[in-house]
Amino acid sequence: MKRKLAFGITVILALGLVFYLFLGDSLLGKSVPMTEYASFYQDVEKGLVKKVEIGKKYLTFTKVTDEGTEVKLQTYNPESPLLKEFLLKNSVKVTEDSDPEKIISLLLDIVFYGFFITAVVIVFRKFISPNTFKVVRHTGKTFADVVGMDALKKDMSQVMEIMKNPAEWAKKGVRMPKGIIMEGAPGNGKTLFAKALAGEAKVNFIPAKATDFESMFMAIGPMKVKLLFKKARRRAPCIVFIDEFDGIGTRRNYSGSAIETENTRIVTALLNELDGFESTSGVLVLAATNSINALDEALIRPGRFDARISVPFPDEKARAQLVEMYSRGKSFAADCSVQSLVKTFNGFSCAKIESVLNRAALIAEQDERSVVEMKDVQAAIKEQVNAR
Repeated sequence: MKRKLAFGITVILALGLVFYLFLGDSLLGKSVPMTEYASFYQDVEKGLVKKVEIGKKYLTFTKVTDEGTEVKLQTYNPESPLLKEFLLKNSVKVTEDSDPEKIISLLLDIVFYGFFITAVVIVFRKFISPNTFKVVRHTGKTFADVVGMDALKKDMSQVMEIMKNPAEWAKKGVRMPKGIIMEGAPGNGKTLFAKALAGEAKVNFIPAKATDFESMFMAIGPMKVKLLFKKARRRAPCIVFIDEFDGIGTRRNYSGSAIETENTRIVTALLNELDGFESTSGVLVLAATNSINALDEALIRPGRFDARISVPFPDEKARAQLVEMYSRGKSFAADCSVQSLVKTFNGFSCAKIESVLNRAALIAEQDERSVVEMKDVQAAIKEQVNAR
């Protein structure tokens, strides 16, 4: 509604301006007597003309009559380049009427540059908005929501203590790791573990992914990196989680292409931010990747990312817990015992186990059965294999 009102007002003002510039004099009844240019020229030479307003088509001038009164007259503008000089030599006060075309051209220029600047501001606000990276104060997840990964939980518990009390640990000669890389196949809970770590530590959490740093404009990616870490330092203690890290931290290639140049700048910006961290800054960077070999060596060296954590496929104990978790609300036949499903799901990721059990329940429902059988599970697994 507000946009329509603003547009309507703009149109009315534009029409009013055109009316005033082109039709104002004739439609408003404003008329000035005309005289011959030769007569005007002679009056100027005689000193009878006191002032002249030079318009695009007409010369409007004030003349002193024989009776000593002043009258306003018009004559056609000859558009002579010597006219103004002639008038000034004869002590005539000269003013020039604004050219409507020049005014409209100026207004169009103002509108164009105003639109261009507004568009640039909107684009930059969209790509580099302070709200690009949201700070999550409560993730709602703890280690209790993470199945398995007992060794990781134990290791990260110590990191949490250092994050909460960096000064005390600094007295012992221990600093908090700047970054930790989590490597593992997709679907094994890297993102969930990062959220659970922030929830367990009760610190701020800023999630990001590789696509957040991509842009059609050059140099936007590095600026977003700086924005992310600036916000993290203000919200410390804080965990920054970068998912799909291999999407932005790949090995630098100096081929000269625009894509490679932008990737190099992003990696360089990451290096600068990680080097700029102080041991007491309270910012921990968790980076998740499916392939650590694709990352730039300078980025993952000790001192920047101090630890590498492997997130494996769930072991037998973890698979049993996952089956029980994802089986809630479902009825299974005798051939679908927990142990049989645990063996069937050997080498499956956490996400794949959940997906297979959900699909198996849908297949049983399509056959109008309330109980999930092993054939349903096998059919769901076969569908996923064929979908690759």
